[in-house]
Amino acid sequence: MSIQVVLLPGLLCDDAVWVDQREALSRIADCHVPDYGMRRSIADMVDHVLASVDASTLLVAGHSMGGRVALEIARRAPDRVAALALLDTGYEARDAGEAGAKEQAARFALLDTARAKGMRAMGEAWTPGMVHPSRLASEVYESILKMIERSTPEKFEAQIRALLDRPDATPVLAEIRCPTVLVCGTEDRWSPLSRHEEMQARMREATLHAIETCGHMSTMERPEAVTGILVEWAERAVRA
Repeated sequence: MSIQVVLLPGLLCDDAVWVDQREALSRIADCHVPDYGMRRSIADMVDHVLASVDASTLLVAGHSMGGRVALEIARRAPDRVAALALLDTGYEARDAGEAGAKEQAARFALLDTARAKGMRAMGEAWTPGMVHPSRLASEVYESILKMIERSTPEKFEAQIRALLDRPDATPVLAEIRCPTVLVCGTEDRWSPLSRHEEMQARMREATLHAIETCGHMSTMERPEAVTGILVEWAERAVRA
């Protein structure tokens, strides 16, 4: 049986978001961090990810937007997914009412900033709420800004459109049969802990880990804690 760990990055993230976890998990199985390129829907991202891995058994972990990709992979290829990890993410579609319109306007306002002033300037406006306040002047925060700066407004627009049209994964949660871990920073203001508690309540085999003193970027903010959880998760799946 061939096994591969798939580490799915979130909005404007690249393999830097998984550096610590990838190093540790690669001792257990081959690791793959996909690049979504210019794909403009969650479905297209899933097609790309599934086409890029050839192992018969997948251990799938997704952070933020990557968690939504992971849920769709679990729906589309349940026989291949032996374990699932969802970090700082969500499961519902965009609200159809005023809240949804507000989300769309806020996302496109950031895109306008990226086009007018560059990705770094957009990141400086966007990212303060993504980390724990104690990390605003840290090397981790600078690493996040540099990661955003490596991307482009065109890629940002493609991923915004994918998120705005995201599918409702509520029915998927009840269908998942593989062991699942949920991970969330206790100070995550983008995908709060309460949302992960809702997800856990809808799932059969999910364990929730709350990471203290941590915002949305848990894999980078508290790498040792997150890596420990994911190593145990992967080792258990490989032994099964």
